[in-house]
Amino acid sequence: MLLLVAFSAFAVFLGIAAIGFLVLIISFAFGELFDHADLFGGHDADFHGEAGGEGGVSFLSSRVISVFVTAFGGFGAIGIHLGYSIGASTGMGLAGGLVFGGLIYLFATFLYSQQASTDLRVSDLVGQTGEVIVAIPKGGVGQVRCALGQSMIEKIARSKDGEEIPLNTVVRIEAIVGETVLVRRAE
Repeated sequence: MLLLVAFSAFAVFLGIAAIGFLVLIISFAFGELFDHADLFGGHDADFHGEAGGEGGVSFLSSRVISVFVTAFGGFGAIGIHLGYSIGASTGMGLAGGLVFGGLIYLFATFLYSQQASTDLRVSDLVGQTGEVIVAIPKGGVGQVRCALGQSMIEKIARSKDGEEIPLNTVVRIEAIVGETVLVRRAE
């Protein structure tokens, strides 16, 4: 009878590990399939005080939870196999799940923090200096080139005061009107 209970607990822990591993494989194969279920009070709620996916990785991410479940089942099965009681094996599983789930959470947080944005907003040009690459005639339009981050942006330009600005003059972007920037000679 004792062998049946030990085998059943071993089988239960292995089943838990197998389910966690299956969810992990599905999550890796299909991306964030399970993270869009709104199960915990908001899309991508992340319990860092921020929501909407801008704050980083959630400890309730499908990958973190599936690693926790897999480690819980695996360490619980190891405990039963080594002859520990169900309670001690559950404690081992819980400790193993917390350690491995925590490691995955820390690794995912590190990866998230290494992301860079290539999002350039035209409004970021205001206040920047640039160079006239097509002369701006009196009352007309020309073109300026400005560095924004690692990118070079070229925009159609008008003189803010309507005066002529010759080629290769350094200018400051004062405002943006539609697709045109208003510039003034830099001082």
